Amino acid sequence: MGKKIVFLLASLFTVWIANGQNTIIKGIVTDSITGEGLPYVSLIFKGTTIGTATDGDGNFSFSASTDVRNLEVSYLGYDTKEIKIVPGKTNNLDIKLAPNGITLNEVVVKPKKEKYSKKENPAVKFVKQVIASRESNDPRNHDYFQYDQYEKMVFAMNDYQPKPKKNGKPGKFDFLIDFVDTLDVGTTILPVSEKEKVESVYYRKEPKSERRVVKGNKSSGVDEIFSRDGIQQFLNEVFREVDIFKNDIPLFLQRFVSPLSTIGPNYYKYYLLDTVNVNGQKCVDLGFVPFNSETFGFTGHLFVTLDSTFFVQKAVLNVPKDINLNFVSGMTIEQTFERTPDSTRIITKDDINVNFKLSEKSKGMYARRLNIYSNHSFDEPDAERALVFKESSPVITLKDAYQQSEDFWTSNRPEEAIKKNPNSVEKLMAKFRSVPIFYITEKVVSVLVSGYIPTNKDPLKSKFEFGPMNTAISGNAIEGARFRVGGTTTTAFSKNLFFDGYMAYGTKDEKLKYDALVEYSFNDRKEYRKEFPLNSIRLEYMYDINQLGQQYMYASKDNMFLAWKRQKDTRATYLRQAELTYYHEHYNGLAYGAVVRNRREYATEYAVFDRIGPDGTISPVKSYDMTELELKFRYAKDEKFYQTRNIRYPITFDALIFNFSHVMAKKNLLGSSYDYHRTDIGIQKRFWFSAFGYIDLITKAGKVWNKVPYPLLILPNANLSYTIQPESYTNMNAMEFISDEYASWDLTYYMNGNLLNRLPLVKKLKWREVFCFRGMWGHLTEKNNPMNGGDGLYLFPDGSYTFGKAPYMEASVGIENIFKFLRLDYVWRLNYRDHLGIQTRGVRFMMRMSF
Repeated sequence: MGKKIVFLLASLFTVWIANGQNTIIKGIVTDSITGEGLPYVSLIFKGTTIGTATDGDGNFSFSASTDVRNLEVSYLGYDTKEIKIVPGKTNNLDIKLAPNGITLNEVVVKPKKEKYSKKENPAVKFVKQVIASRESNDPRNHDYFQYDQYEKMVFAMNDYQPKPKKNGKPGKFDFLIDFVDTLDVGTTILPVSEKEKVESVYYRKEPKSERRVVKGNKSSGVDEIFSRDGIQQFLNEVFREVDIFKNDIPLFLQRFVSPLSTIGPNYYKYYLLDTVNVNGQKCVDLGFVPFNSETFGFTGHLFVTLDSTFFVQKAVLNVPKDINLNFVSGMTIEQTFERTPDSTRIITKDDINVNFKLSEKSKGMYARRLNIYSNHSFDEPDAERALVFKESSPVITLKDAYQQSEDFWTSNRPEEAIKKNPNSVEKLMAKFRSVPIFYITEKVVSVLVSGYIPTNKDPLKSKFEFGPMNTAISGNAIEGARFRVGGTTTTAFSKNLFFDGYMAYGTKDEKLKYDALVEYSFNDRKEYRKEFPLNSIRLEYMYDINQLGQQYMYASKDNMFLAWKRQKDTRATYLRQAELTYYHEHYNGLAYGAVVRNRREYATEYAVFDRIGPDGTISPVKSYDMTELELKFRYAKDEKFYQTRNIRYPITFDALIFNFSHVMAKKNLLGSSYDYHRTDIGIQKRFWFSAFGYIDLITKAGKVWNKVPYPLLILPNANLSYTIQPESYTNMNAMEFISDEYASWDLTYYMNGNLLNRLPLVKKLKWREVFCFRGMWGHLTEKNNPMNGGDGLYLFPDGSYTFGKAPYMEASVGIENIFKFLRLDYVWRLNYRDHLGIQTRGVRFMMRMSF
């Protein structure tokens, strides 16, 4: 019995000793200036693989059985820190990390708790001197400036840990373990998209010009289902090169206030923290944090030399965790600069690391965009290189840029861009596509994204494709159910000659509609017939319904998603039309074209042509004919858009867009029924108010100069769907107003949450306010008013009106970013509320993913 008691006591003692050696570590890792939690910081016991990483808010908690007393804490852009741990105990840690190479005092500034004053603040005085000197060392002050640039973009699954099957059997995706990479901070990732580019940049001051010569470009990954040039255009805008010396920093299609903005002292709190050595230069560590952490600003550090030049040697920027920015759970931007003998500033590195999350519980995605700059020169380029300034395109891609060998990339890839795991994403995609379920899924998603079904297993060899699929089935009040089949040739068939068309049938009107098009491009197309820049001649012949007063800017008329209408869309005729079009776009934003058009428009029971005779008698007319010449002019310098096969979706509206068109016809010339002249002009522009949002303004005006029947007059663009559509009137009926002169406006203010972010509970939803005010002033001259008689005019259809003295107006208040993708507007019609069959108010929606 005594032996059993001794054994039991010994066992309990052993268990107690074992539990006593179990070390518990928990706490938070924060930025030493702002107090913001740092996400995905690596914490590992020195010399072991035991450790963890912080969550999205910087918190961590784990336990381990080890005698090691030193815990290493590391994070990109910050100095690694070593913490002493007491083994066998619970260690509550509050770890504060400082940026690379910085030794800060133990005193930590906590902006949310301290009293801050701009008056007599030496940090504010110091930053104003930095701002005042930012233009003096700009490299573009020189007559010439050139450099080489290497860019790498990586998208990866974050914190990736392969999970073996419970039954021990091999899985279809076991090969993924061979492609896992490890970041410098110890986090494992699985790269799923990789892009590299090598280019030379040439700048000339007078006349001002900048050209980029792309010498190498390659990409691979799961995003190959998108347009190569389109996705590159989009990523170039999302991950813009950061210039902290400008007032605003475009990033994620938003505008961040730069810490060196002229409004910086009114937007940021600044702190003089310490003097440190950066690359052998004695610098001041200038910390900054925005007054309101929900707005579009940064927290971080600027390291400025302690001399009269106020030269910025290095910058480290982070986003506050409370920022109203979708999907971004953490971001660090690190930039380094060098000073030339004449004190010119040249950038050597621009490194952005971002952690994306769809939800708080997901591990999310990791993205990095690394730019390395080298071989800077201010010498005038030799005669051969100077030829780039004669090129019209701002980006010149060399012929073999997309076929460069691996030796080219090895010699041009800087050490900082070399992965620890040599296996490429290209090899990963080959492995993925060898798995049938992935191969089929990729093909289905590709069809959904592009809208077209290829006729060859290899998309690059598919000469003809069926589509677009979202128009296969739709409906309207005239046709009933509408079925459509169509397709187009591709660049695999020809890079210059294209055929396109469709056939459609309505079950209610039992009519066959069709469209046939042939186009010749004078410059080779890379992917799509309509890609920028156009320089082509096109012949098209079609017969289809013509929905009067309904035009959708970024959707086809028979898109199935617009079939749900708030009222019957019966205002339509049938139109037979032939067009010969020449159109030419230039890289400088200029575009012009001419269209010769012959058309016959047929009346319907919903849009009758009741003609007024010389004696006032009314007689129905089946149709009228027109042969027209239309001249077009457009200016849109620096316009950014995502190109699909048929539509250009704007990425931003920052560019000033100007449109002009004039249509003319001569009565009895080539069958025209009327003399006709119509002129239209339009201007569109986005105005940014830095972190306080932006306004999109669209204005148009036009006039019909002749006496013509109502189908040739001005019919405002009515939106009968429940969706939010640009350049259309939400609560106006189709053909409700008819005029021959007009001026319109569409004003939309996106406040980016500046009001809702101030409400304690609502701000957690990250909703954003949208205010719209749109309207149209119109006038019908006496010569085109059928109420005054008028030989040759048609009576207006029932429910059509002319404008009074006041313009038509409507306003809306909306909230966007609901669930990060939904926008809801409540719309009021402000006047002309006594018209029959109208809707005076209502709710409209739009689905759009945004940062």
